[in-house]
Amino acid sequence: DNEPLMRALSKLIYLNNPDLVLFVGEALVGNDAVDQLSKFNQKLADLASSPTPRLIDGILLTKFDTIDDKVGAALSMVYISGAPVMFVGCGQSYTDLKKLNVNCEDAPQISCKTLLFTCDLSQMF
Repeated sequence: DNEPLMRALSKLIYLNNPDLVLFVGEALVGNDAVDQLSKFNQKLADLASSPTPRLIDGILLTKFDTIDDKVGAALSMVYISGAPVMFVGCGQSYTDLKKLNVNCEDAPQISCKTLLFTCDLSQMF
């Protein structure tokens, strides 16, 4: 809700044209993360300097190792934004930041939690 900060961020995105714009959210906050993401994306659209605003391209969710099977908010974030969860944080160091790489062929064989959120499944990272 900090409009000057969001205006500066929107301008920064416009001027630098980054390869990716990532939303970083904490998995522990539940559905509040969905609201944060929606507001963030809406502000980027409202404050854009160009007629085609640059919105988020992906989501980085931290503290994934603490949410057990409570993945509803993360699924809602993907559904609401249309942006995938690209990275998950499963610890406190840089090596605990995992790139999420899900094959669609794997989906029928594994559960939703495993597909999206298990940090120790080596074939996914």
